[in-house]
Amino acid sequence: MAQLTVDIGGRAGADCRGFCEYCYFKHVKSTRAFGCRYCLPFKVGCDYCTRGVREEYSGFKELRTIADETLAALNAKMGDLDRITISGGGDPSCYPQFADLIELLGSTEVPLHIGYTSGKGWDDPKIGDLLIDNGLSECSFTVFASDPALRKKWMHDPTPEASLAVLERLCGGADLYAAAVIVPGINDGEVLEDTCTWLEERGAKGLILMRFANATDQGLILENGPIKKGQTVQTVESFRDMVTDLSHRFKMKISGTPLWDPEIGSPFAILHEPALLKKLPRVQHRASVITGSVAAPFIDEILRARGARVPVVPVKKEIACLITMDDLERLDPSSLEKTVVIPGRAFVHEVKSQEFLSRDGTVREVVRGPDQLTADAETSMGMTRNEVLEMEMDGFSALIQQINLYGK
Repeated sequence: MAQLTVDIGGRAGADCRGFCEYCYFKHVKSTRAFGCRYCLPFKVGCDYCTRGVREEYSGFKELRTIADETLAALNAKMGDLDRITISGGGDPSCYPQFADLIELLGSTEVPLHIGYTSGKGWDDPKIGDLLIDNGLSECSFTVFASDPALRKKWMHDPTPEASLAVLERLCGGADLYAAAVIVPGINDGEVLEDTCTWLEERGAKGLILMRFANATDQGLILENGPIKKGQTVQTVESFRDMVTDLSHRFKMKISGTPLWDPEIGSPFAILHEPALLKKLPRVQHRASVITGSVAAPFIDEILRARGARVPVVPVKKEIACLITMDDLERLDPSSLEKTVVIPGRAFVHEVKSQEFLSRDGTVREVVRGPDQLTADAETSMGMTRNEVLEMEMDGFSALIQQINLYGK
């Protein structure tokens, strides 16, 4: 699929009419550079793991700049485009010249996709018609709740009724995928059921539920936790049960992150496909695979099915791509093999992590694994089961090949 991403710029909390109460980027501090896959071998820190991870961008780009960049990108593309995706650090609905932007991109006659919006910047329901008329084909829209009062209080939406009216219009003319961060005691329970009913009646394609995070181990790595003091957080298991229950009660697709997509069976849907598991390469060498606490039991089961004799090593951090050096420092290096595989997108510097994991006197080789082994709900929402299984086959084949190449 050939596509073009149009980056409109913008800053979290500044170019979105203010932080939502549950926003991950509230209270972010300028902490040390983490280190990542893009860093040079001799230096910890690069643009991605310092400024990028904190979304420390300048404001929205000028419309003329966006137009020039889009034209240049179009001229460089080969073949026909399937879609144009609007993205940025700020909320597209808050872009000052939003109508002009949409008309500009609509003139290309390529289907438009808004990767994310809260809708807080839309005060006029007629915006929905503008979007449909200019070729919007897909939109991910944070709803939080269909109750305008809750939206206003928790998202700081000055015109929640208008935003919900736009959402309703988009349901009727495009593939609308709603999203909601679930804050226990606020928008779960009956409120969530009402929201699901409201969305389904209006024709939404699906709803992605996101578990609220409030601590470092749950993913707040920017010294920004807790987001809300005293706020309870669901366990991963209870969140998965909630997703499963709702998916059985509604016809639209309902999935959750970090777990799970009941329709596809992901993440790690390959566990339900014994024939595909047998097609993966055999694990022939020994290596310690480090990952997050949520994925660890699934990855361990898959690797053991292919002959691995070394247990997967979970850190306390739930999400693998948010692992930092702090997580590695909690591990006992003497329990690790001489080859250690870390998640591809982990925020650690390979040279520094190798030095640290060798501090017991045994020299260990650190290898960065594949970027993705499976699809979370945000990814799988627009995928077929076969596409997810193909991603998992590719990811685990690459992981096993690395174990066999670098392992002992």
